[in-house]
Amino acid sequence: MKKTYKIGVIRGDGIGPEIIDEAIKVLNSVCVNEDFELSYDEYLMGGIAYDLKGTPLPDETIEGCIKSDAVLFGAIGGQKWDNLPRQFRPESGLLKLRKELGLFANLRPTTVFDELLDASTIKPEVLKGVDLFVVRELTGGIYFGEPRGNDGQTGYNTMVYTKPEIERIAKVAFESAMKRRKEVCSVDKANVLEVSQLWRDTVIEVAKAYPEVTLTHMYVDNAAMQLVRNPRQFDVILTGNIFGDILSDE
Repeated sequence: MKKTYKIGVIRGDGIGPEIIDEAIKVLNSVCVNEDFELSYDEYLMGGIAYDLKGTPLPDETIEGCIKSDAVLFGAIGGQKWDNLPRQFRPESGLLKLRKELGLFANLRPTTVFDELLDASTIKPEVLKGVDLFVVRELTGGIYFGEPRGNDGQTGYNTMVYTKPEIERIAKVAFESAMKRRKEVCSVDKANVLEVSQLWRDTVIEVAKAYPEVTLTHMYVDNAAMQLVRNPRQFDVILTGNIFGDILSDE
């Protein structure tokens, strides 16, 4: 008898439903010759959830995702919901779901295929052979730090990381590097941010358990330039939430 895995499906907004339809076709094809099968349970999240339920992340969605073996997620958000109070915006639901599920590690591989070299504005000779892996911390940093607020005169957010939070994401990066070219570049802003200094000090400590891995450090502004100038120099990039958000989209 085949084992059945439960997949929580969140179609979301915009192109999300279209992406999910095709992804399910792929998953079903994979199952044909395997010793398992998949069952799908659909849940609301994002703008459509707000329209139908009055919240971007209903409780039943959280409960369903927790009970699932995996979650297949489309996309959320759109101009229609951009002017809602912040707690009702689709992105607020996404942050809450990450926290509820403990999704602290966002793994973003980037491989450039030869067939797509001419699809970018970056010169083909710069892109050819790029194979890098961004490990982004996902449940800490400025997106989750308190206090935060906006009284109409002053807006403020707090960037906080604890040592255990840094240690666990650093271990993910080093373990990933051990399966690749054994190089980790930790990206921070330790020259001006105390939280980044703790990040750097902690990563250096974790690195001692991985003597085969070469560790380097880079300030985030330089990293943004180097990703365009010479992306092949990177193997695994380790960084915090907001820096990883920006760099991995670049």
